[in-house]
Amino acid sequence: MTTTRMRGLNFGGWLSQIDAIEEKDPERFPGIDIHMETFIGNGDFANVKKWGFDHVRIPVDSYLFFDDDEKPLENRIKNLDRAVQLSKDNGLKLMIDLHECPGHDFADSTKSPVQKLFADETYINKAKKIWAYIAERYGNESHVLFESLNEPVAPTAEIWNKVKDQLCAEIRKFAPKSTIVTGSNMWNWPSTFNDLTPFEDDNVIYSVHFYEPLLFTHQFAPWMINEPEIQIARTYPSDYGPGFTRKYGLVLSKGKWDRNRFMEEMEPVNAFRKKYNAAIICNEFGVYTPVELNAQLAWYNDLLSVLKEMEIGFSYWNYKNLDFGIISTGEKLHEKLPQYNNPERINNPVLEVLRKY
Repeated sequence: MTTTRMRGLNFGGWLSQIDAIEEKDPERFPGIDIHMETFIGNGDFANVKKWGFDHVRIPVDSYLFFDDDEKPLENRIKNLDRAVQLSKDNGLKLMIDLHECPGHDFADSTKSPVQKLFADETYINKAKKIWAYIAERYGNESHVLFESLNEPVAPTAEIWNKVKDQLCAEIRKFAPKSTIVTGSNMWNWPSTFNDLTPFEDDNVIYSVHFYEPLLFTHQFAPWMINEPEIQIARTYPSDYGPGFTRKYGLVLSKGKWDRNRFMEEMEPVNAFRKKYNAAIICNEFGVYTPVELNAQLAWYNDLLSVLKEMEIGFSYWNYKNLDFGIISTGEKLHEKLPQYNNPERINNPVLEVLRKY
């Protein structure tokens, strides 16, 4: 498949991870429903278009929109309807990403031995019911894309490949003309593209995520407090020694990291792209905002130049808040960072490097 290289931003924290937004500013948090209605509006979609990007990726946590029997909560679904309309009004594509679903939570994947989605057919059926509803509701909207699951963490690539095919087939059944987005196992890490099987369809984009070296991009991030190696100041480019080990023996951040290393790390993705004539998008990447800014900008320039060279699109994480935001409002941890010292609270240095590529 060949397609125009997509360039866009994530609207994380709007219809997903709302608990993380509340944790950062509990005194002013208005409640889930008012948050959904006010956190993002037409002006935000207009910003994305004005800045020169072509799409928005919207992470969606299913438990916010469906009850325990997968019946839709219509008072919440209206926010998805609004996202579909606002993206269309602003001439943007909209990628609906199933960020969390019954039996799978990427953030909790290191805590439980196996996510239920990969051990119990009941949860696959629940996820399929959710996709049947979403795909049927928006399948006639030509600007809407459907992403099967965010950052799967399955015990083996074989298990994920089978589940991925089931979810994609369900989407295709109810949205025969829509573009499907799906990715590889283990948080969509580049190395796992070696074991990814393509979904047999001509209208698919494959997603990779990139936060390496995690020891640099996530240093001192509060949600990584239980990883002692993360609690050390580091620069980029640099050598990160032995790195550290995560779930199922995945070793991260080991050795020297620079642009050449990015080329090496992305080679499995590039090989998959060439072998299957596949469209690829890097749907998440970023550096924790308090990291030293010049080192951040070096990292962004190196990664984005590699993505462009390999004809890989991108969705930057994140447009607003959640510790990576182009815009930061109400985040006490970041209120004094110099890059946000302007009336709009826009991180212009990072925005400009994104726009360049």
